[in-house]
Amino acid sequence: MKRNSIIMLAFLGLLLTACSGGGPAKEQGAKATASKFVTELSDESFKKLIFDYEKNEDFRFEGDKPAIIDFYADWCAPCRQLSPLVESIAEEYSGKINVYKVDTDKEKKLANALGITGLPTLLFIPSEGMPRSSLGLISREDMVKAINEIMLVK
Repeated sequence: MKRNSIIMLAFLGLLLTACSGGGPAKEQGAKATASKFVTELSDESFKKLIFDYEKNEDFRFEGDKPAIIDFYADWCAPCRQLSPLVESIAEEYSGKINVYKVDTDKEKKLANALGITGLPTLLFIPSEGMPRSSLGLISREDMVKAINEIMLVK
């Protein structure tokens, strides 16, 4: 229970609900999406590339570059609206950041472990420090601002 509380605190803002109801393709078990710049994460690849929440109580980023994770579901209209922006950002910042997607319907264990209850949720992970989240549809300007301020990528 303590581990879940710590994880939930680490991912501030993930308990709100907005919807009712590239990265290294195929790296360490991650699946490539239709985009060559965005990589689909499973629970297993998340634990290898981002954070092993089952073994560690304190967040420790495993990645080699800052990362954005888009938690989405196919049925979520705002998620579908955000997807082209995520793809565009992944291409624009290719080589500087890794961009991942997690289908919360397929990866329910991961979504539950992280307290993802609202979609879309973007998780901005700097190389050092704690991740920050954004819930709901955001603009390109806000995403670029988060990348430059949270992740220190210019």
